[in-house]
Amino acid sequence: MDTLSSARERWLSTSMTDARIFQLGFTALYLLDLGLRFAFGARWPWLSWPMASLLLIAVLAAVTPFLRPDRSVHAPVGLAVLDLAAVGMARLDPDPSSGLLIVMPALWLGRVAGRRGVLISVGAVVLLVSIPSMLYSGLEPVETARAVLYPVVAGAAALVMAESMEWIAHQRRVSEAIFDTVDVGLLLLDARGGYAGMNRRHQELMEVGFPDGHAGRAGQVGEAYDADGRTRLAPEQSPSHRASQGEEFDDLRIWIGRDAEARRALSVSARAVRTESGACAGAALSYTDITDLMRALQVKNEFIALVSHELRTPLTSIVGYAQLLEDDPGLSGTARKQLAAIERNAERLRRLVGDLLDVAQHDAGAVGFDRDRIDLVEIVRDAVDARTSVAEGSGVVISLAVAERVVIVGDGQRIAQVVDNLVSNAVKYTLSGGAVQVRLAAEGGHAVLEVSDTGLGIDPGDVEHLFDRFFRSREAESRAIAGAGLGLSIAKDIVEGHGGRIEVESEPGRGSVFRVRLPVGT
Repeated sequence: MDTLSSARERWLSTSMTDARIFQLGFTALYLLDLGLRFAFGARWPWLSWPMASLLLIAVLAAVTPFLRPDRSVHAPVGLAVLDLAAVGMARLDPDPSSGLLIVMPALWLGRVAGRRGVLISVGAVVLLVSIPSMLYSGLEPVETARAVLYPVVAGAAALVMAESMEWIAHQRRVSEAIFDTVDVGLLLLDARGGYAGMNRRHQELMEVGFPDGHAGRAGQVGEAYDADGRTRLAPEQSPSHRASQGEEFDDLRIWIGRDAEARRALSVSARAVRTESGACAGAALSYTDITDLMRALQVKNEFIALVSHELRTPLTSIVGYAQLLEDDPGLSGTARKQLAAIERNAERLRRLVGDLLDVAQHDAGAVGFDRDRIDLVEIVRDAVDARTSVAEGSGVVISLAVAERVVIVGDGQRIAQVVDNLVSNAVKYTLSGGAVQVRLAAEGGHAVLEVSDTGLGIDPGDVEHLFDRFFRSREAESRAIAGAGLGLSIAKDIVEGHGGRIEVESEPGRGSVFRVRLPVGT
């Protein structure tokens, strides 16, 4: 990508666009001046300097739209000089035009040519306005004074504009230097989704994600992939397209690059730029390279999966042999209690290993769900029955209210894992004398499962982190309640994988309500 060349082309294009606007405005002002003079009695024959100046302005206004930036580097300066010539010609008349018209071309010269524009404007006014005016009117005092003041006024106007543009250019250079110093790709979109600006870091990322080039508009995906690193993004899924539609988001993860081994992982955030009326006027996006983090997470997940698989076999043996020993009629009561403790803790460790495997598989994008018609009523009844004895031993009463039949399409084993987790948590966090209520019903095209308890409740500061991995509430930690902080995170992944959502309402000291909504099967 030839940055300098493209920057030059953008400058030329912008300059010519501004030149056309300038010429249109000056022509309108010039016609207004001539029109007012004509309205108040001025009359000119066809062969006169005012009519010649009008012809020159008309030609300039007609030619300007056809000027090409790549072939008209000096065209903006030439336009201003010719406009000054038109003013000078119009003043060669007993009823001369307003000398104030020289200010607009002088301002334009200061804008496009900087300090050189000051010299050009003064010289052009002297040669094209002041000297012809003095030769035409002689040394008449008023016209002589005006002829002397015109170049001074023009030079002052051009100088003010040149200094202002220099200050603006300096501020722009400072902003661009800061913009390029940041080690984050920054992109600005205009209201139509065009690339209005980007820093050097984003250009480097563009070369990775778009090796075949980019048209500078939102919605192009090039070599961009979803968070799994394998699924190519559709145009409407690209961060730039979503941002151009006014969407705002944080930590949207994508991969870019043609070579799978050399791809870069990016975390993308977007904020909309809005007008005072609230309309979308563009967007700002930031692209943070998180490749090292993603590679580290991948290694972590592979390690967890490997260790978990290796632990499952000996744990299964421990549980199996403990159960065989329990069948020995010659065991003493003490020995049976010790075996029960071994079996209980081995089962707990096996569940933890299973949770770790689920987390690793989900992060790796390897989680798959079976899609069968299942009756949620049976799953909920089984979960409540499995926890009833534990609840009774803890002095907690479980009640169940279910519809006759609630059918969904999904993975029965995974959904059972969700229900088991919610019911066991409710029992675990409810003190003796408390109650747990499980309710299942079909409402508005969704199966709604509610598990409520009168237990410890959750601190408001902990609720927003409740579904984070390895998160333990303060109450759970202070009471040393067993758990690894993975169950709710896994439950959320399963529910969302089935197109549903999970919600929680809680008040410290008064209990909690967990609500799961899943689409009803047809």
